[in-house]
Amino acid sequence: MAPFVGSIGFVDTARFTDNAFGELYRTVGSDYYAFKPAPMPRALDLDNETVMALSAADASLGRLAGAGRQLHDPAMFLRPYITREALASSRIEGTQASLSEVLQADANEEDPTTADVHEVWNYRSAMEAGLKQLPDLPLVRRMVSDIHQILLRGVRGDEKQAGTFRKRPVWIGSPTDAPENAVFVPPFEPEMLKAWRDWEDFANKDPRLPTLVQCALIHYQFETIHPFLDGNGRLGRLLIVFFLIHRGLLPAPLLYISSYLEQHRREYYERLQAVRERAEIQEWLQFFLTAVAVQAEDAVARAEHLHDLRETYRLGLAGSRSRAVEVVDLLFVNPFVTVRRVANALGVTPQGASNLIRQLEGRGWLSLMGQVGRGGRNSWVADAVFDAVSDPAPPRQTGPIQLTVS
Repeated sequence: MAPFVGSIGFVDTARFTDNAFGELYRTVGSDYYAFKPAPMPRALDLDNETVMALSAADASLGRLAGAGRQLHDPAMFLRPYITREALASSRIEGTQASLSEVLQADANEEDPTTADVHEVWNYRSAMEAGLKQLPDLPLVRRMVSDIHQILLRGVRGDEKQAGTFRKRPVWIGSPTDAPENAVFVPPFEPEMLKAWRDWEDFANKDPRLPTLVQCALIHYQFETIHPFLDGNGRLGRLLIVFFLIHRGLLPAPLLYISSYLEQHRREYYERLQAVRERAEIQEWLQFFLTAVAVQAEDAVARAEHLHDLRETYRLGLAGSRSRAVEVVDLLFVNPFVTVRRVANALGVTPQGASNLIRQLEGRGWLSLMGQVGRGGRNSWVADAVFDAVSDPAPPRQTGPIQLTVS
């Protein structure tokens, strides 16, 4: 989780009540408090608001899963979805890359131009690696450590023992970078490992809980345990998608929940912290389930729009013997194209690739952006496709937030 600083500015013991989700404690010789999470609940009474939010999230996620299964070529649409999730999750941690920067770097087929783009690429690589492991490995320490190592490879945090559970304390929200001034201190190593073993058991068994409620609890507890020195927020959000696919609620990573969490970042942190301080689990569940419902509906709408747009383009080329229809398919993987990208993908000469691009440009489907990348090559963008992928949903209005994010 990214650091946040609030009005309290330190672990104010008066704000924490011993509750079903954990308690503050100190070890011998320690002059500051850490939070010891309680075992995860295997059963939970849901209030009416939570039940309503669960019903909406289940329905929306079901529609998204159905839309994913009905797509003729779902793999074609996955890259933009995974990129949106990678970008939003990385932004929560302070990454400043834009969607167009990431997609253009992809289209230019060269190394990331900035450290921020590199972080987003790592997130996608971690997503893809995790999806490959899911059929063979449950959500256990080995799998999580492998993904964490990919996530931090060559970027900030790489020096912080990537792929290795921490052996020293970490803290969040300290304006002086000292644990005694932190808003939240995760458990010390012995309690962290005990909580992790309970997390593994909970994540890989079927408690008497709806799957989405279990998923919300898994994310909360992972962020509370904070098993690594860095990268816990990004990894915890990856685990949301892994868990939903592992449990069969999604056929592919079509849900980009981090977009909602980024838009409501302050509330996101506050809801997690409120469970630790005051056991406000219903409020956290409602927030999480709302995020699932909103982003699932958004993903369905985008999938339908992208599918219709692709069919419109393909229909416009019906009867043509040109390979321009193959370039159209490339646009829905990434709306930015270069001559080299088309030539490599279709196995044609640069001149042949240029002719195909010009054909689509003449129909108004591509716009010349000018020279980009280290080689100064021309780049084009399919504006309608990019808009369909990038247009944000309107932010939700929320009440007063006690904590602010730095």
